[in-house]
Amino acid sequence: MKPSRKATVLLSVAPTAPSIPPSRPSSPISSIQPGGGFCFALERAWGCWRRAWLRRFRPGYVRRMAQLRQGHCLHCPHDILDPRDLKLYRNVCGYWFRPEDDPFAWRGRLPLARAGFAELLFFSALFFLLSAAIVLLGIVVHPLLLLLMLLTVAPWLFVVSFFRDPRRVIPADPDALVSPADGTVTHVGETNDPDFPGGRAFTVSIFLSVFNVHINRLPRSGCVTALRYYPGEFLDARAAECSIRNEQFWIDLRDARTGGLVRIKQIAGAIARRIVCWLRPNEEVQAGERLGMIKFGSRTEVSVPAALVQEVLIQVGDRVHGGSTILLRLKESLPPESPP
Repeated sequence: MKPSRKATVLLSVAPTAPSIPPSRPSSPISSIQPGGGFCFALERAWGCWRRAWLRRFRPGYVRRMAQLRQGHCLHCPHDILDPRDLKLYRNVCGYWFRPEDDPFAWRGRLPLARAGFAELLFFSALFFLLSAAIVLLGIVVHPLLLLLMLLTVAPWLFVVSFFRDPRRVIPADPDALVSPADGTVTHVGETNDPDFPGGRAFTVSIFLSVFNVHINRLPRSGCVTALRYYPGEFLDARAAECSIRNEQFWIDLRDARTGGLVRIKQIAGAIARRIVCWLRPNEEVQAGERLGMIKFGSRTEVSVPAALVQEVLIQVGDRVHGGSTILLRLKESLPPESPP
């Protein structure tokens, strides 16, 4: 590796990040949010009601969508009537719709995370009811009680801000490894990992506070080779042991340029308890594309073969932006003595 002067300093102080013990098994992935959750259950229930209504009152629409549906899903356990039904099961269902056949594609262009629509609607309804109650008290009891509206408007604005999904300019540099998340760098350096050549990986860890954008993005272009979900605890995402004990989702890519392994870890925190990943196995992906999100404070890690790292461009304490900040520059290929 050919580190910059900045990298030489930080590599001497960065601690070794632990990894999942081999004895801890992964769990089956049943949806884009394998950990479930209250709002996730509400969204599934709404989907059941919506499909029943469509079958009863819009059978022509149901038949047309069935004709437009692409792909195969043998013994499919998911009831896929239109593209909205794939939102929760895209990663485990073989059906798909062409973009021109998706009447709801516009939702993906909104500046809000589509995976957070259920939470946005739930909290909006909750804060609306609380605000209505405050307005009623202000009219009936005293106008000064209307100041209590700050207790509902401020949290609602926070929820909307949390699920924001800003557009990013993706660097065109073919050597660049871009940040998989927004947040603060908490670890930069080599780590022990038997899945990488020579048992050594180069890892960057990023802490996402509740004020950061929580959309995760792909750091490199390549092919998804493995997806693994590990249920676990919910320690503070800044704790050293959170990489071992917390709930997390692993995404392995085969780098399109180097052929090496790129591993992204979405790690839940004390507040963030819902990990979302909508990638499919064997899917070809591009650097900077959205891969999922973690809801309400968390940690994201990216690891590559240590022998591939050519230049380190960040250090502990730096603030980074998903899809646009370049963390590392990589060599074109692994050295001959370091096969993938």
